[in-house]
Amino acid sequence: MFSLSFNLAYKYFKSNKGGVFSFTSFLAISGLSIGVSSLIVVMSVMNGFEKELQNRILGVVPHAVIYSDEPISDYKNDLDLLRANGDIIEAAPYISIQGLISSTTGSKGVAITGIDIDAENNMSIIPEFMISGSVDSLKEKNSIIIGSWLASSLGVFVGDSISLTTSDIRSSILGSYPRSVTLKVVGVFELRAEIDQSLVLISHPLAQKIKGFKDETSSIRIKTSNLFDADLIAFKAAKSLSSSNNKYYSSSWKQTHGTLFEAIQFEKLLISLMLFLIVGVASILVLSTIIMTVKSKEREIGILKTIGASDRQLVSIFFYQGLMVSCIGIFIGIIFGLFITLNINNLITWLEYILQRNLLEAYFINYFPYFIDAQQIILICFLSFLFSIASSLIPALSVNRLNPVEILRHE
Repeated sequence: MFSLSFNLAYKYFKSNKGGVFSFTSFLAISGLSIGVSSLIVVMSVMNGFEKELQNRILGVVPHAVIYSDEPISDYKNDLDLLRANGDIIEAAPYISIQGLISSTTGSKGVAITGIDIDAENNMSIIPEFMISGSVDSLKEKNSIIIGSWLASSLGVFVGDSISLTTSDIRSSILGSYPRSVTLKVVGVFELRAEIDQSLVLISHPLAQKIKGFKDETSSIRIKTSNLFDADLIAFKAAKSLSSSNNKYYSSSWKQTHGTLFEAIQFEKLLISLMLFLIVGVASILVLSTIIMTVKSKEREIGILKTIGASDRQLVSIFFYQGLMVSCIGIFIGIIFGLFITLNINNLITWLEYILQRNLLEAYFINYFPYFIDAQQIILICFLSFLFSIASSLIPALSVNRLNPVEILRHE
């Protein structure tokens, strides 16, 4: 009887005019395909943006920082101990200062970072995004590297001089005043992120001089093997370095930028819910398809009941029809969604040519990143299948309430 139920389901699924699908089946398949493909494309692109943002921001911002109440004097020994830790990729002295950078055309508040030049290639991605000069240029006396947006705002280029004023107070016989130093711009980086206008780099020795340190540092920056365990790794490392005379503390990127990534996750959730509404609408189309089929095939249902077909067998006919619609719709959605995702940058280029405008001008990158998550696609397909199958079962079960005598009497 399975063969009979399946054959009848396939007959109802097909068009009466010899086409591949009936019109109602076509609508349901189209709606389901659009919903599934939209979810795959949008979620893959959002995954890509999240990873790109993660790489660009957390590739510059310290994974974690270890610090003490007082300047760290024996930091070189601490670096050796930290580098021996299997959970830590690299460790370097780190000095962070708030200050004001000025040129002849303007000034702007910035975060000044004193870095270990030799360790920077392992610590951050800035060396990869230098558009002029190099990080090694910081070995020049009184030199500085700035972001492209900041350089444009101040109207300075490599080779120009700028004035850097910090919040640290210098005392002399003339009184107290902020420390100020004239520096030469030796490099410009471009991440196309907010960091481009707020971060400047100087050498660690120059930062020591500005802070008035001798052979000390204010903190130690670490890069961890597991980004999302950075807080725990740093906490354990700080605890291992602590002694009765000197207590170490730690902070991680989660304290400084954690809310940004939480916001991204929340936005992904909201967009997913909105797109699942499309799948919900498609499920209603599946429901409508089965209802219309049941209504149009009442006479055949009546005849099947009179010749001994069970309620279960009749329900199976329309359940199989819904199953066909669901599987085909989801399969087409997967193929279409993956095709668009893999070719999205070509499509954007084509749209930019047609519209004669840069669609990515407002973003921090000039292409659409994407990351296809297989588990995410499986979840999308499973939930879409669940919705559509549930929608096909509701009208299929209504077949049990049909009275063959009443149906055939009115024929």
